[in-house]
Amino acid sequence: MRQPTHILVIRLSAMGDVAMTVPVLERLSATYPNLKITVLTKSFFAQFFGHLENVDVVVADVKLKHKGISGLWRLAKSLQKYNFEGVADLHNVLRSRILCGFLKILGQEYYRIDKGRSEKKALTRPKNKIFKPLKSTHQRYADVFRKMNLPVDLSLEISPQKLELSENLRQDSTLNTQKKWIGIAPFAAHKPKQYPLASMKEVLRNLATYDDYQILLFGGGNKEVKKLKKLSKDFSNFISVAGKFTFKEELQLISNLEVMLAMDSGNGHLAAMFGVEVVTIWGATHPFAGFAPFGQKDSQQILPDLEKYPLLPTSIYGNKQVKSYEHVMKDISPERVLATLNQFIK
Repeated sequence: MRQPTHILVIRLSAMGDVAMTVPVLERLSATYPNLKITVLTKSFFAQFFGHLENVDVVVADVKLKHKGISGLWRLAKSLQKYNFEGVADLHNVLRSRILCGFLKILGQEYYRIDKGRSEKKALTRPKNKIFKPLKSTHQRYADVFRKMNLPVDLSLEISPQKLELSENLRQDSTLNTQKKWIGIAPFAAHKPKQYPLASMKEVLRNLATYDDYQILLFGGGNKEVKKLKKLSKDFSNFISVAGKFTFKEELQLISNLEVMLAMDSGNGHLAAMFGVEVVTIWGATHPFAGFAPFGQKDSQQILPDLEKYPLLPTSIYGNKQVKSYEHVMKDISPERVLATLNQFIK
């Protein structure tokens, strides 16, 4: 099998999973500088790939134009003009499988990610649990490219990317560009993997004494925006960027952080895709499932006491509440979080 010169990469959602493709594609592009890569994703995620060389984006409008069977057929027909020499399905859900089936009819070969669903089920089940580290999602992505005769070494070192700040950010009076920035993303999509707010406030109170740093609070959704705005008012060197700037500008800020403190959530992956150090707090989920931010050491993953809570992880995505495991993250002290953060704060 000869190496392709132009490939289509499919990953439509979710935010963290799309962000995890970036460091893999970055190393793929560096390894094969003549390879053209086209990513099929949702319009909101197109911004993730702007700093990558030889990577273009095609937007899938899955809610309108490309909705349903007929919409996916329309999408497959529109992709014909690009003359891809292979399709990498990094999503492997019903929508992407149907699309790949249509592309196959139109003459395109496709290669699909193995998500390791049975292994993940064994990792999270309460009885006969098989507790062992599984292959990372990044490696699962790389395995698809290996099948396409495009092996990629994920240990390949790439210089961290710092995006240029927009004029709006440079002129904003609340942003102190003379100080270094620490990012904090205190929320998660599901409560079982969110650090208790009282404990997080203790972390924030300590960070408020770091005179050389400004703390940037990240989040999304109206409820989080309101909570973050209220938190930021308690400390002079804090600013909530949620809802204040465009998402493109938030990415620019994230790329210029010294370190990001996040839950097992998308913000950690956004920081990692720019080579930023990430400290992650885990609750119902666990890094063994393969979703740790790219390139981060085990010591940067802060976990509850697994001897005290032997059923962990209880979920892959943190969406399952297990009785008597509601407060596992309370065992993680603010002092422990700060000690881990301080490794990256000069």
